Amino acid sequence: MTDLLLKPAKLSGDVTIPPSKSMAHRAIIAACLAEGKSIITNIDLSDDIIATIEGMRAFGAEITLLGDGQRKKLIIEGVSKKQSAQNRLIDANESGSTLRFFIPIATLFDGETRFIGRGKLGMRPLDTYEKIFNEQGLHFQPSGTPELDLTVGGRLKAGRYEMAGNVSSQFITGLLFTLPLLRGDSVIAITTEVESIGYLELTLEVLRAFGISVTYNETEREFLIPGGQRYRAQTYTVEGDYSQAAFFLSAGALGNAVRVTGLKPDSNQGDKGIIEILEQLGAVMHSEGDAVTASAPNGLKGGATIDGAQVPDIIPVSALVACLSPGETQIINLKRLRIKESDRLEATKEELAKLGADIRVVGEELHITGIASLHGDATGWSHKDHRMAMMLAIASTVCENEIIIKDAEYVSKSYPTFWQEFEALGGQISEWNLG
Repeated sequence: MTDLLLKPAKLSGDVTIPPSKSMAHRAIIAACLAEGKSIITNIDLSDDIIATIEGMRAFGAEITLLGDGQRKKLIIEGVSKKQSAQNRLIDANESGSTLRFFIPIATLFDGETRFIGRGKLGMRPLDTYEKIFNEQGLHFQPSGTPELDLTVGGRLKAGRYEMAGNVSSQFITGLLFTLPLLRGDSVIAITTEVESIGYLELTLEVLRAFGISVTYNETEREFLIPGGQRYRAQTYTVEGDYSQAAFFLSAGALGNAVRVTGLKPDSNQGDKGIIEILEQLGAVMHSEGDAVTASAPNGLKGGATIDGAQVPDIIPVSALVACLSPGETQIINLKRLRIKESDRLEATKEELAKLGADIRVVGEELHITGIASLHGDATGWSHKDHRMAMMLAIASTVCENEIIIKDAEYVSKSYPTFWQEFEALGGQISEWNLG
């Protein structure tokens, strides 16, 4: 357990944002399902990405890591013409993406696959897959314990799949990876408006890059998936991560002179929505090449209604900015925040209120009255959630007094170098013993 004391300090300088975790998961999986050698560059070895690498090794992929430091190049020999051990164990750690992407993929292989994990992963819903597996007579056996322990087996069948649009996009992505490899065409029909469509666009982008054809009919809300396809090995570079950039862009909007580099201007990442959210709150955004800065020369302003349905990962730090934007701001459609690494809806309210913010949970919404400053002088808790820890770090830069962050080490789930980069920009950090 790592507890940190953060003193108020302004940040200044350039930060090169880490590669997109969402894109890295997808590129590694596609390369591992291909025949031949792929090269994936700009990989950050966060806990979640390590879980995906080790999981694909369990399926039989050969993955070599090259490079010094945190950023790696992966040389991947795919599993296209190989067969993994008859039964296999995959530790998803706390990665919902690894687990939900892999469950359908496991049906491409003989034998059974057992998934284990930790933290709140065992409490995150899997009912969408359970229903599909039961309908097709496949093996889907959870242990019945709070910690994840699930065994699956059998062969998924091509055909028509229907599901509501408010399910996690991770379920749809898992099927999109798997169904093109089956004999026979498939359709995934979404029966209601699709949430987190940005993540599905990332999936389609990676599938295209590795030679897989899937068509999305927006009018009918259907993914049309020809069967009998093959992934083609590629050289692929992972772009920068807008969900991580959101923290330092928000810092800029709050008066820190930070320039964020390494971002793709025409990215399909849904979390690029942080730019629009900050603009709604009065920030001025400036882009030049792969660099983006945020500032608020005329001050921030509340009064916005922010829709969080498509961008759940950037809501905690967006709420922080809203707390310092004079006026009434509502952030709506936040149901899915309750089933992240923490109950992010309650956690966001709880932690910002400790710092002096005027913030309330109303149903599945956050209602915020912006104030001039946060007093700090509080002990915050990450809730063992990487995005809560990083939000509190940015909050420390605008507090009048120091704050303590308990369980600060959980940033390693997605951004292992966050604290080093925060400190390099001028953040004042020291370890703290709470006794």
